[in-house]
Amino acid sequence: MIGTLPARGGLGLKPQHFAAVIEAADSGAGPHWVEVHPQNYTMAGGPMHRWLGAIAERLPLSFHSVGLSLGDPGGCDREELERLAALCARYAPASVSDHLSWSSLGGERIPDLLPLPMTHAALAHCAAEVSRVQDRLGRTILIENPSRMIAFARDDYEEAAFLTELCRRTGCGLLVDVNNLLVSEFNLGLDPRGWIDAIDPRLVGEIHVAGHAIVVEGPARIAIDDHGSQVGEACWDLLAHLLSRCGPRPVLVERDNDVPAFTELAGEVERADRMVTSELADVA
Repeated sequence: MIGTLPARGGLGLKPQHFAAVIEAADSGAGPHWVEVHPQNYTMAGGPMHRWLGAIAERLPLSFHSVGLSLGDPGGCDREELERLAALCARYAPASVSDHLSWSSLGGERIPDLLPLPMTHAALAHCAAEVSRVQDRLGRTILIENPSRMIAFARDDYEEAAFLTELCRRTGCGLLVDVNNLLVSEFNLGLDPRGWIDAIDPRLVGEIHVAGHAIVVEGPARIAIDDHGSQVGEACWDLLAHLLSRCGPRPVLVERDNDVPAFTELAGEVERADRMVTSELADVA
């Protein structure tokens, strides 16, 4: 397994929960690790860093980048990479990850994580960029499977095969976002269980669970990966299947929109943690 996060339940850290996370950690409760988007901490100092430093003294950190744009035809964002390297040097996170996507083109930033064609050329490009990032950071990273609204007509690979080959070429691992599999199932007909069964369990370094929205426009219905609701039962069921295949892994509860009180999220983290520790008991 890739990474050094504990195989327990974790939480996507939000500023409104800083104090509650510290209080829970000091009492021996709450999440066992936290994840942040490093793009929110690129300032030199200030309260965000004071809070994160205090939390990092208590809990392992995962950096989940949303800004490298690994699929950009011009290569990953070099300035973004340097900022990420500086933050890694500052905090020594237990895990670093980004997405199989692109979000910039010709110097223009796009506020989204857009899908790639699954072609030989795209694989060669992404492998080169992942290797560039790992060489700069001096560590392996995890790559998250995309939530897709479109597929390309001339793909050379199924998604699971593309990601598996990317890992083989670069030594990177997988961050399996279970909710993204469900979004791609709704939009494109992807088989989530078949996807899970097709990957090497040893590649899985971290798992995400979240909620998504179904948007209806006339006759059209589309799933949007908005992280704006509770984790659905279909996601929990698919998580159970994934854990049965790969064994105990760090599992993160994501919530980026309509963020509720800490106690509500802590309940979801506890459910994830029970599922992981059940797998730990089976292994023991």
